[in-house]
Amino acid sequence: MHHSLGLLQLGALSLVPTALGGVLFGLALAAPPGPMNAVIAEESALRGWRAGFFAGLGAMTADACFLVLAVLGAATVITETPGVQRVMVGAGGLLMLWFAYGAVQEANTVVTEGDSSVTAGDSRGFRKALVLALTNPYQVIFWLTVGIGLLEPGVVDVSSYVPAIGTDALTVQTGHPVLLGGFFGGIGLWITGFPAAIVAARTRIERLAPLIAWASAAVLAGTGVLFLLRAL
Repeated sequence: MHHSLGLLQLGALSLVPTALGGVLFGLALAAPPGPMNAVIAEESALRGWRAGFFAGLGAMTADACFLVLAVLGAATVITETPGVQRVMVGAGGLLMLWFAYGAVQEANTVVTEGDSSVTAGDSRGFRKALVLALTNPYQVIFWLTVGIGLLEPGVVDVSSYVPAIGTDALTVQTGHPVLLGGFFGGIGLWITGFPAAIVAARTRIERLAPLIAWASAAVLAGTGVLFLLRAL
């Protein structure tokens, strides 16, 4: 009995690096500046934490959808059919320009978290980020390349790339549910903490909200133009 319990504890401990690796990978994917974080920042600055969180949840939902498509193999149609990929790039570019226009219109509108319109903005931010992510072919390509690597069973010895921490000190098991759980947990940490940081900054400097909205509009417009150029 005690022997079995000890084995279970050792097995659980051996999965700690896998879970941490998943969390770090999720954070590394979610944190870099881009259109998704621009939408989250805009929603957080103008409508509060809930709106920013729901926008992030929309982007994470798209990742979950792409994960399912990658498992089923259906997403390969996008990479194997250049016409479909071009249409998605163009549609994504147009959507980003439309959302950038909306951000400019709302740049001088600051809605406090106690306002009744904040709840209505939650679903709008969710839909905006979800549609934007679903029309982003590069997100699909990520799941067909790096994502497939996460799903295939195997072992990655991270310590082999950093000799100072010792051999087998950090072994990540790919294809394990713990890795995927940690991955989405890392994204969850970002979409929780990032809106909170934006709201905290907005509370200290009320004039920061329209500036964040303008910056978000600039990121969305710039990315939208690049998408359209690539589509053409």
